[in-house]
Amino acid sequence: MSKRILLAGFYHETHTFLEGTTGLSEFQITRDQELIDRRGDASPMGGFLDAAEKFGWTVLPTVDYRAMPGAIVEDEVIERFWVEFKKRAETYFRKGIDAIYLVLHGAMVSQSLMDVEGEILSRLRSELPETAELPLFAVYDLHANFTQAMASSSNCLVAYRENPHTDARESAMRAVTLLSRCFTQNVMPKMIWAKVPIVWPPTGVATANVPMSLLEKSAREIEEENENVWVVNVNAGYSFADTPDTGVSFSMAITAPELEGQLKPELSNSESEDWERCVRMKLIQLCDLAMAWKHQGNVVDPPIDEVISGLDHKAPGLTVIVEPSDNIGGGAPGDGTGILRAFVKLGFQNAAVAINDPETVKTLERLTPGERMRLPIGGKGSPVDPGPLELEVELVSRSDGRFELENKKSHLASMTGSVFHMGPTAVVRHAGVTILLTSYRTAPFDLGQWRSQGIDPENFSFIGVKAAVAHRAAYDPISARSYWVDTPGPCTSNLKSLPFKHILHPVFPLDD
Repeated sequence: MSKRILLAGFYHETHTFLEGTTGLSEFQITRDQELIDRRGDASPMGGFLDAAEKFGWTVLPTVDYRAMPGAIVEDEVIERFWVEFKKRAETYFRKGIDAIYLVLHGAMVSQSLMDVEGEILSRLRSELPETAELPLFAVYDLHANFTQAMASSSNCLVAYRENPHTDARESAMRAVTLLSRCFTQNVMPKMIWAKVPIVWPPTGVATANVPMSLLEKSAREIEEENENVWVVNVNAGYSFADTPDTGVSFSMAITAPELEGQLKPELSNSESEDWERCVRMKLIQLCDLAMAWKHQGNVVDPPIDEVISGLDHKAPGLTVIVEPSDNIGGGAPGDGTGILRAFVKLGFQNAAVAINDPETVKTLERLTPGERMRLPIGGKGSPVDPGPLELEVELVSRSDGRFELENKKSHLASMTGSVFHMGPTAVVRHAGVTILLTSYRTAPFDLGQWRSQGIDPENFSFIGVKAAVAHRAAYDPISARSYWVDTPGPCTSNLKSLPFKHILHPVFPLDD
C-alpha cells in the first residue's frame, strides 16, 4: 500500500537587527494542489515531490509559506500558517497518514517567538496527538540556529551541506531516502545536538573554505563509520538573528542497534544509553574542531576605500566587488549606496551594480529609452546608509523583471525555485556605471538577473555584488578576481558592532 505523507513548508531567514517587520503580504503562499504542481521545480519542495513520486508515495499537500530574508516576522504570520496547516492536517488524519515531511529554514524569529521552527514542531507533537507515533522528517537550511525544541520534536532533520546552497534540492531528496529507510527497516531515529559558543558571520561559512570544509568532511566520516548514524548536520548558524541559540551547532539523527525492528524513538536500556553517549562524543569532537578553527571563521571585510582605491582599472577580465554588509540573501534591503558611491567618485568605467529601488523605478516610467533625468538612487532602506545618491542618468531599458534561473541548483533556486520576479525593473546609466534598478529585493545568485535585461555581465570590467558567499556559484566562473569590502549596512561581518541582547555569553568573537 502506498505511504501517505503529509507535506508543508515554512521558510524565512529572519534578520532581527533590521527595522520594521515582515508581514503576511510579503509571504508567497502555496496551498493544496498548487504544492503538488511544484513537482519538477528546482527548490527543495520540488526535490521532495520528485523523490516521493519515485517511491510511489501519496503526497498530502497542506500549505507552504515562504518569504525572502528580512525583518522580524509578525506573529500573525505564524498563527495564520498554523491555522491553515492544522485545518488541512486534521482532515487527512481522519483517513490516516504515515509520516510528516516539512521544508523549513531554521532561523525564523517572530515578534513573540525566538524559535519559530521549534515552536511549530512542538505544536505538531502536542496539539495534534495523531502525530505522536509518526515519523517527522524535514529538510532545512545550513544557516539554521538549531535548537533543543527542534531536536526533541522531530525524528530526522536534514541540513544542506553546501554553501552556496547548490545541494538544497538534493538534500530534500536525501531526507526522503532516509524516510524510506524508516519504513523499510521499521525503525524510528531520534535527533541529538550540541552547540558551540561561536557565532560566525556569513562571510566565514563558505563550505569550500576552512573551517566549514573541515567540519563537513568530519561529519561525512562520522556518518560512514556507523550505519546507525543516519545523518550528521553542520549548522553554520545565522548571525543576524539575535536569539539564545544563535551560532554554530551540530545535530545527528541516530538509532541504537538494539532498536531495529521497533518503531520507537526512545533509548530505554543501559546498553542503548551507553551507545548514545559514545555517539554524543562524536558531536563533542565536532565542537572541539570548530573551536580549534574559530578564528578562521570570523572573516571581517576591509573598508571599501582601502580596497577599491588601489584597483587596476585596466586589469583584464571581470573584477567582482562583494558587499556583504548589504547582503540581500541575508535580509539587507539591497539599496545600499556604498559601492555605487565608490564607482562614481573614482570614475570607474564599464562598471555595474544592481540596486533595489522601487520608488526610482516608478519615477522612470515617464521616460522613454535614451531620455535623461536627475533623481535620487538607493539609500532608503537602512538608517546606517548615508542616504540616496542623486545622479543624472540615462534610461537604457525597462522590463517586468521576470527571469528564469540559469542555474537550477543555485542558492536562489533553494529559496524560490526555477523562476524569480524582480518586479518592474529599469536599467540606467550614469557616466561609466550601469545600474540595474529592481522593485523587489533580488539576491545576486543567478546571472539570469542581468541577461534577462539584455546585458551580458561578462562584458563588464567591474560588478558590485550585494552578497557574502552565495553569489560565488554564479560569479566565480566568469570573474578574474574578487574583493570583499565593508560598507555601511545591516549585514556587516563585524559582529561586535551589532547590538546583541539575547545571544548567550560568553561567545566568540563577541567576548574576548
